[in-house]
Amino acid sequence: MSGQAMAKVGADALRELTAAVLAAWGMSAVAAEETAALIVETDLAGIDSHGVSMLPFYETLREAGGWVPDAEPRLVRESPCTALLDGGHGLGHRTAMQAMRLAADKAQGVGLGAVAVRNSNHFGAAGLYARAAAERGLIGLVASTTRSPMLVPTRARVPVLGTNPIAFAAPARRNRPFVLDMATTTVAANKVKVYDLQGKDIPPGWVVDEAGRPVTAGERAMEYLFRRPEGGLTALGGVAELGSHKGYGLGMLAQILAGPLCGAAFGARREADEKPNIGHFFLALDPRAFRDADEFEDELDAIVDALHATPAADPALPVLVAGDPEAQTRETRLREGIPLPDRLQAQLREICRRSGVAYRLEGVAPSPEVAR
Repeated sequence: MSGQAMAKVGADALRELTAAVLAAWGMSAVAAEETAALIVETDLAGIDSHGVSMLPFYETLREAGGWVPDAEPRLVRESPCTALLDGGHGLGHRTAMQAMRLAADKAQGVGLGAVAVRNSNHFGAAGLYARAAAERGLIGLVASTTRSPMLVPTRARVPVLGTNPIAFAAPARRNRPFVLDMATTTVAANKVKVYDLQGKDIPPGWVVDEAGRPVTAGERAMEYLFRRPEGGLTALGGVAELGSHKGYGLGMLAQILAGPLCGAAFGARREADEKPNIGHFFLALDPRAFRDADEFEDELDAIVDALHATPAADPALPVLVAGDPEAQTRETRLREGIPLPDRLQAQLREICRRSGVAYRLEGVAPSPEVAR
């Protein structure tokens, strides 16, 4: 299929528009601005599946009573190195960042901080929160449950687990932080949505039907993911012969840390009319609890340098480490703008019209912000 036309818009204008929509939906001005900043930061990193393309879904979910716009996170219990937050069924971005900041504060005090969240909702890209720990000189680990069963376990014909992402970040001194951000399915469901928005077929092995056969047409894949009870996303690895049991196991790891540990729901048992009660887990570790100052960072630099220096199979495609592609994309998009498919722009225009917000993205110059 032919791809959709793209327009590039500035990050500042996209943040302002997103914040205005969220405020029109009932968020406080502060919450709307914080959430919009995290949403657009996701687009800047090139994770288009979890950025502003989520707004149509958030609108539909809000109209169905699936999240509470004016929710405020609440501390439920706390110890010197742990805490439990209740997200009040709001969108998860702001609550998740608050949880990671709290975990980081505890880690900088006692060496380790672990914070879990219940009654949350979609929080965008997990890597945002792991990276926030690394930016404070800490190791960060994030796990989350997701709304709906989409992962088809190895040997199964129906989905049971969510895409259940895991993110891990670690700070270096000279290099960018190492930031791994991954779904435990072969691909995140929202990436299938991005392909569909762009009018492109998806690679075989991402989505399977009820008989385990690959589904490659974007529209048909969306049907299996969002409108049919059978079929769905493959576990990371794709098929048993290529290690799908490992992705299935990692999905369970995330489910355990972000589900029963904090009292969040198991999506396969949730009633359709219930709020999703998504759970998150955030861990922060201070390397200085284990090593003298800078020793950890220097050794990680040496490892990253060795990987970057590894001879590439194709000289035009140098060896990267996790976090490099997102950082490079961020620098490019700050200069040149964030690409939005025409179909997504049309959806955003309709959201603005229904919300009473002026749509001001056409012809906007790229953000003058300097890449970090």
